[in-house]
Amino acid sequence: MGASAMLRLIFGLALALAPLSTASAMPVSVFLTKANALKKKGPLAMFSGDLKLLMNQVKADLAGIRSERLATKAAGKPTDFCPPEAGTKLTDEDIVAAMQAVPPTVRPSTSTRQALKAMLVRRYPCR
Repeated sequence: MGASAMLRLIFGLALALAPLSTASAMPVSVFLTKANALKKKGPLAMFSGDLKLLMNQVKADLAGIRSERLATKAAGKPTDFCPPEAGTKLTDEDIVAAMQAVPPTVRPSTSTRQALKAMLVRRYPCR
């Protein structure tokens, strides 16, 4: 196999595996279970892989929600929520509260992205 064929093979594998490395949907029930376990660990939670997992999940969810809102706005359609132009800051408590606002019976079938978007819709209604 020549160098050119090897590069094509490596590039093809990288493209095929790329979607696997992105954050996928996480049910609210799983998020809350992991968040509660981290809370029980106290300061030792900083060394848990679940902390990074949850942080990356929230970042990916918020980035997707933002992209969706901007695309809707660019298309001239009404958006579901209207955050301040200066941007917003969400605390850990805001995020956990958004997850806890989902009724327990639907937490397994509700994604963290859906929960965060619902919180943003409530917090920043369009007027």
